Amino acid sequence: MKVILLQDIYKHGVAGEVVDVANGFARNFLIPRKMAVQATKNALRAHKKLTERVEARRAQYENMLNEVAQQINGAELIFERRAASTGKLFGSVTNQEMADELLNVTGIDINRRRISQQNLRELGTHEVPVRIGTEETPVITVVIVREGELQEFLAAREAGEATEYDQVVEAEETVEVEEVVEEPVAEAAGEAEGEE
Repeated sequence: MKVILLQDIYKHGVAGEVVDVANGFARNFLIPRKMAVQATKNALRAHKKLTERVEARRAQYENMLNEVAQQINGAELIFERRAASTGKLFGSVTNQEMADELLNVTGIDINRRRISQQNLRELGTHEVPVRIGTEETPVITVVIVREGELQEFLAAREAGEATEYDQVVEAEETVEVEEVVEEPVAEAAGEAEGEE
């Protein structure tokens, strides 16, 4: 059955679209809940007016998303955590903690599910993308410092000195690949010394 959606319906379309759905889905769910109307001639005429309103609302929504993306892009979130001597955290920095800190830093409330990163479990600087729905994905910088070293880190940052936390931590898969690549290089260097 062809219906005109009055609301955004997940996996079926957005408000204002004419879509073909199962008869039972339309009769038993969409139409009784005023989420859609049957696509008759009169309804299609009214659909044009609705389409204009939806397009205006969609453009306004896109502009708002772009502004939010610009505001949070490059935001730096600093966390202080206990960690082992290897740099692994006792616990982790969760998406919810990142969202809460982003709200404190920028004043923008982002749902934790929009932060597209697993919980962070290592000291260092992490680049974390945030899925907002715009063409460009904003990236926030999450810095995790060892407990008790936050003041030293901030002082070094103000003085312009490099710290051990400034190096961006790559994804775990990349780290494993780097370790495998380093072993043959070390052997090749040993052979080169033996030749001289």
